[in-house]
Amino acid sequence: MSTSNETQVLIIGGGPAGTLLAWLLASRGVDTVLVERQADFAREFRGEVLMPSGQEVLREAGFSFDGIPTVRPQQLELYRGAQRFFETTLDLPPEASPLGVSQPALLESLVQRCETSPNFQFLRGVAAKDLLTEDGRVVGARLQSKDGDRGFSARLVVGADGRSSVVRRKQELPVRDLGAPMDIVWAKFPRPAHWSDAQVGIYIGNGHLLIAFTAAEDRAVQLAWVVLKGTYGELRARGVEAWARDMAMHVDPALGLHLEQTIDQIDRPFLLDSVTDRVIGWARPGSLVIGDAAHTMSPVGGQGLNVAMRDSVVAANHLVPAFLGDGDVDAAAALIEAERGPEIDTIQRLAAIPPRFMLGTTLFHSAARALLARLAPTALATGRANVLLQTFLHGTTDVHLKI
Repeated sequence: MSTSNETQVLIIGGGPAGTLLAWLLASRGVDTVLVERQADFAREFRGEVLMPSGQEVLREAGFSFDGIPTVRPQQLELYRGAQRFFETTLDLPPEASPLGVSQPALLESLVQRCETSPNFQFLRGVAAKDLLTEDGRVVGARLQSKDGDRGFSARLVVGADGRSSVVRRKQELPVRDLGAPMDIVWAKFPRPAHWSDAQVGIYIGNGHLLIAFTAAEDRAVQLAWVVLKGTYGELRARGVEAWARDMAMHVDPALGLHLEQTIDQIDRPFLLDSVTDRVIGWARPGSLVIGDAAHTMSPVGGQGLNVAMRDSVVAANHLVPAFLGDGDVDAAAALIEAERGPEIDTIQRLAAIPPRFMLGTTLFHSAARALLARLAPTALATGRANVLLQTFLHGTTDVHLKI
């Protein structure tokens, strides 16, 4: 694809949704330009858990994990405070189990695959600042780089640029805010000697939840400390060392001791402001939003990365025939939300349930957590929790590549 200022599809955002859609379109003959404002993919926070639902669509797209750092969690331990009340080994075949993956490596690999297509162009370190419109229709975007601004025309502009999407904001798309009662403090520590690659620890406390697991890229222990929304300001004011010591008090003694001993080696701790929302009306004349730009997901259940890529597959299924057959692109884009919406709504609804019990600080919530500690082993062992688990693992609808 020769360098120019026009294309059939302009995708804004080089995350999972944008890069996968770019590959599916360009590899099938649709001229596609992908715009990514960052110079590289090594961002602070990236969802790194691929559920079977996400792995499946990547396999169907012809993607291989060869050469990409991965880790497959298998040993699950549940704690109430520092007391372990359940442990199990997930005896699942690889294709049916979660996979931790280095998302920067995944995205770079997808872009490299895209660059094998003559129909693809990648603008790295370029930001979309505004949309270009004519007679109420989006006809392109104004792009900004170190070399200055330029207009870029397209038959369809796809916003895959996350919760702060330029396309969402400039189109003033209506958003249903579902709320989120928590924020998440993320940090990495050196992995202790007793911690295995496959290990996941979940620590349920009073008003907080802590999840510890091995990061795929560097094999450090990554901690997600889920706290009540609005409480991080106090933690931050006390300083990293103080809240890290608090965190160490809410895990098992061995991990807590290790955290105490490695506080000076904390890697880039930061706060993720948790949001759960959904755009109503993903498509407008000349534009479309997908992924986080269309539906910001709760971190509960590790769904963001997976539903975003499933959006891309459904989008490609509708858009490729429209472009190659000179069909109605706007009509094709309008079909995507109708197909994806039911799964998004179900997962968002289910993901909202656990925080209500886990983060509450009343006597009722404390009693509920005690009951959970007593009943969870039986529920997990007998498969009574299987419906929720299967939804998070496999989604609720059949999504397959049809083009």
